[in-house]
Amino acid sequence: MKKIFKSLIVGFIAVILVTVGIDAADNYDNFSESMIGRIVFGEGEGPCPKGMVFVPTDTQGFCIDMYEASPGDSCPEIQVLNQLHSRDNINWSDCSAVSKAGRIPWRFVSQTQAQTACAKAGKRLPTDEEWYLASLGTPDKSNDWLDSDCHVDSNWSDQPGVTGSGAACVSSYGAYDMIGNVWEWVKGEVRDGVYNDEVLPKSGYITAVDSQGMPLEIDELEANENYNNDYFWLKDKGVRGFARGGYWDNKEGAGVYAMYLVSPPSFAGTGIGFRCAK
Repeated sequence: MKKIFKSLIVGFIAVILVTVGIDAADNYDNFSESMIGRIVFGEGEGPCPKGMVFVPTDTQGFCIDMYEASPGDSCPEIQVLNQLHSRDNINWSDCSAVSKAGRIPWRFVSQTQAQTACAKAGKRLPTDEEWYLASLGTPDKSNDWLDSDCHVDSNWSDQPGVTGSGAACVSSYGAYDMIGNVWEWVKGEVRDGVYNDEVLPKSGYITAVDSQGMPLEIDELEANENYNNDYFWLKDKGVRGFARGGYWDNKEGAGVYAMYLVSPPSFAGTGIGFRCAK
């Protein structure tokens, strides 16, 4: 009887060890989601750090900031009013970008500076495809915007408004303000109108996109309701940074399909910010 009981115990332990091993292998690049990781970090942590949401993909998925990035409380410049403020924040050792509601977005930041600000937070800029996937489901209205909608027609009390102001401006995965308020830098550059070895169409209203959200066809004059009247801006000479979503005055041109490939990666202006991924 003792031998049988001992055999059962040994077998049970073996099954547990094999299960943990398989789970660890399945989650080798996402430790917090493994069994051991959940024991270490706690069940409530989930796959993403606080202030981020999880977006599933064909591979495993990724985390993206719930809100547009803003300077953390330790930053010397909480409200960034020029690129010098961005530089001061980035050079401050304890300053990093955060994802919180009720904050003024971090603007006047170049694409290069945004990459650094995300890195200081232990994150990175999202790719174009990641940004697009995370934005899906955000109500992309083309007129009659309310103060609860996405901020595309100065329909919030301030320009830009504080993060999370539009209660209805949230994606299917729980990311706020991906349409409007400020354009958002994503990873990547366009060189002489070419992106990933593909020649992009000219500027115009978007009439078709691929599975990654990149425009396939445009109409220079007529908006397309199937793509929520979203607009594609492109300068096809030189190196251009990659921004998505629109800002507070793009009206129907803003949206999940809207792209702004006009400014160089060094550009830092009043209507462009970022959010981070992990």
